[in-house]
Amino acid sequence: MLTVDFSRFPLAPGDRVLDLGCGAGRHAFECYRRGARVVALDRNAEEIREVARWFAAMDEAGEAPAGATATAMEGDALALPFPDDSFDVVIISEVMEHIHDDKGVLAEMVRVLRPGGRLAVTVPRYGPEKVCWALSDAYHEVEGGHIRIYRGDELLGKMREAGLRPYGTHHAHGLHSPYWWLKCAFGVERDGDDAALPVRAYHRLLVWDIMKKPLATRLAEKALDPLIGKSFVAYATKPRLPEGISPGMPGTPEETGAAGAAQGQA
Repeated sequence: MLTVDFSRFPLAPGDRVLDLGCGAGRHAFECYRRGARVVALDRNAEEIREVARWFAAMDEAGEAPAGATATAMEGDALALPFPDDSFDVVIISEVMEHIHDDKGVLAEMVRVLRPGGRLAVTVPRYGPEKVCWALSDAYHEVEGGHIRIYRGDELLGKMREAGLRPYGTHHAHGLHSPYWWLKCAFGVERDGDDAALPVRAYHRLLVWDIMKKPLATRLAEKALDPLIGKSFVAYATKPRLPEGISPGMPGTPEETGAAGAAQGQA
């Protein structure tokens, strides 16, 4: 289930891609299938081991084209182990709402993204997320849980402050908001067979939708996304340096963005 829309976020074979906070690896796998050179990074060692196993299985099955590469590694989003301008594309999906220093994460992503590169950020959408918080404290008051709810303009403002140029937004997963509202209402701690009947029934619907992709649910989600889409998705580019200008020179976009990020962290 992809949150990033690759028709709005073009990816070329050979692109160097960082999937930051990759989790189970859904976006990293898609980038690998599209011929990219992918690094999937997460702080969760168990998830990274599983992503690495899936990369190996995809390679063995021939699911990625020649020239594509994939690496899974453990790491810290606030101290990325890469040189400046290392990636053509950075994706961070459903991660920033967990991190206290979100401006620091944005600064690190901008640092490792090359001038002219593209970045995609997805976070829970304000309205549906507020409903979840209102229905259940347990939904977010857990270790590693959500610590903030972004308004769209707030996130875009932080991206601009970091030196990025947003160029598009949309909402995704309109079918998923009711599932989370039901789960919050009946108890987020109740999983599997222990979950309430409405939660189990809606979960079966979502699994069927993901596996079969029927036209009816595709049309329903397209209609629901603008209204109750669970995720807010924003796309941006890192400005190119004017010809003859070097990074770090006074007045460059990189310096301006870094200064703005530093002021925001002060």
